[in-house]
Amino acid sequence: MVRLKLIFIIFLIDIGLYYSYVNWSNLSKIKAKVFKILNIKSDFLNEIGDISRFSARFFREVIKPKQEWEEFINQCFWVGYKTLTLVGITAFIMGLVLTIQSRPTLVEFGAEAMLPAMVAVSLVREISPVITALICAGKIGSGMGAELGSMRVTEQIDAMEVSGTNPFKYLIVTRVLATTIMVPVLASVANAVSLYGGYLGANLRGDVSWSLYWFQVFDSLSFGDVVPSLIKTFFFGFAIGIVGCYKGFYSKKGTEGVGRSATTAVIVASLLVFIIDLLVVQVTDILGLT
Repeated sequence: MVRLKLIFIIFLIDIGLYYSYVNWSNLSKIKAKVFKILNIKSDFLNEIGDISRFSARFFREVIKPKQEWEEFINQCFWVGYKTLTLVGITAFIMGLVLTIQSRPTLVEFGAEAMLPAMVAVSLVREISPVITALICAGKIGSGMGAELGSMRVTEQIDAMEVSGTNPFKYLIVTRVLATTIMVPVLASVANAVSLYGGYLGANLRGDVSWSLYWFQVFDSLSFGDVVPSLIKTFFFGFAIGIVGCYKGFYSKKGTEGVGRSATTAVIVASLLVFIIDLLVVQVTDILGLT
């Protein structure tokens, strides 16, 4: 009996030593994981702070005199006109597909007459502005990140500072203003083109007259549908411009940094589009505009 007690005690001691060994051997790994998580959170917060300071500098510079109007118009051309075809084709297909996909469900419930109204509200409220912003984030945001990043790594921005030119005023302010103004214009065009695509989709299997379709479209839209949708596109454009310019303006590590700036600009700008859209929906719901 005594021998069994001794064996049991030794067994417990061995188990304790084993687990203490495992715990001590894994302690460094646990510490490394904890520090890695903390560093990720710290980098994320630092990124938010840097973008906030970058935005504050933009507002300081934009009110200073001597605006670069020629460069601003040039950026409006590249942001707006050069993106118009892509936005138009996407919006047309979007309206056409949404109408074709929605029609069978409405027919099943005997509500086919509500098709123009349903398509109009869906497109104008959410789909067209958000898809337009995502297209601009992918095309414009990455383009600005790559362009400014290449200028940074080739020291063109440093040369502008040495020559007495304000690179922030010339490069950043003009681009951010251009995206802030042109994204709402592109979204408005996308609304019109997508509704026209909806008209064609409604007539593929049905027979809806031109006047009846547009009467139902405009009759279904209200102030709470159009105005908040238009206002949030200004915030979309501002976010896309700020993020793209920030990533490119502070690009590092040569050509590798240029590619990383373009990629992260698209990711962050797209994420901000969804966050802004969520906030605007909550605000309009609180104000009773939905």
